[in-house]
Amino acid sequence: MTNRDSRRLSPAAQEELRRRAVAAVQNGATRTEVAHLLGVPRQTVGLWVQAYKSGGEDALAAKRRGRPKGSGTKLLPWQAAQIAKALKDQRPEQLKLPFFLWTREAVALLIERRFGIEVSRWTAGRYLKRWGFTPQKPVRRAWEQNDAAVRRWLKEEYPQLRKEAKQEGAAIYWGDEMGLRSDHSVGRSYSPKGKTPEIKGTGQRFGCNMISAITNQGALSFMVFKENFTVAVFLRFLRRLTRQNGRRVYLIVDGHPVHRAKLVQAWLEKHSDRIRLVRLPGYSPELNPDEMLNQDVKSNALGRERPASRTELIQRVRSYLHRRQRQPHIVRRYFEECHVRYAAA
Repeated sequence: MTNRDSRRLSPAAQEELRRRAVAAVQNGATRTEVAHLLGVPRQTVGLWVQAYKSGGEDALAAKRRGRPKGSGTKLLPWQAAQIAKALKDQRPEQLKLPFFLWTREAVALLIERRFGIEVSRWTAGRYLKRWGFTPQKPVRRAWEQNDAAVRRWLKEEYPQLRKEAKQEGAAIYWGDEMGLRSDHSVGRSYSPKGKTPEIKGTGQRFGCNMISAITNQGALSFMVFKENFTVAVFLRFLRRLTRQNGRRVYLIVDGHPVHRAKLVQAWLEKHSDRIRLVRLPGYSPELNPDEMLNQDVKSNALGRERPASRTELIQRVRSYLHRRQRQPHIVRRYFEECHVRYAAA
């Protein structure tokens, strides 16, 4: 006889099946004979007999299906509110938990330590879903970032800067520099299952650098160069940027040493009627919309095709940036990313 799946039976039918099996064994039938007669695995009959020996008739009684009543609702509303607030405002290491990310295990441990309530990772997952949390790839933040300085920039300094630029009729540009390498790649490649795809290319690595500046109106200025980023290169870009604009420029950049160099400061003082350099809070690249252009270039101008030489690499990057200059609507779209949306107005 083919074994039946007793899990599909009703609780009452399951109970009756267990009682019949145990009674048959007590009357002298072997477990194999009972299993064949009832259409269940021999091991299942053995478990029922063992349960009866340990717990008597009660062990064979039908039990309520599903999660135990009250499962997943052990936290009181005020306790749940405290845990949800902790997840929003703090990182695991700040609460002295041995985790780097907020995982279900981390949440379960936090609940246990704070309230002495043990929950499974599955229950923790149900709590997270109920509170509106979803698993997401985290954004990297430097330990050295000053949260107070970031809040001050967002709430006070940038709004004031924007107001001053509007009064002057000046243009606000966001600038940044980055290096590009010939072996950079993004995305995935199809390959037979179990066989990791290989990327072929020249063994000679080469690269170039670029500096760019964008506005929330869609303007884009850039310069691609072979040498390292130095004071001379930066000043060359500043001259080009001021030459291309018929009004004063506010250029917002990070704290790179070149931006703070004495020669740069001297040049800026001499040309203060044409340009003003403003620095972002330290270690806060996520506040700079020009980072979106950098990602765009790396992913779409370089990451999917392999240049054969430095000349080809530079030509490809310049061509892509020229195309973006003719697409101000795409440049404006960089400012829609959640961390830089404050700069869109």
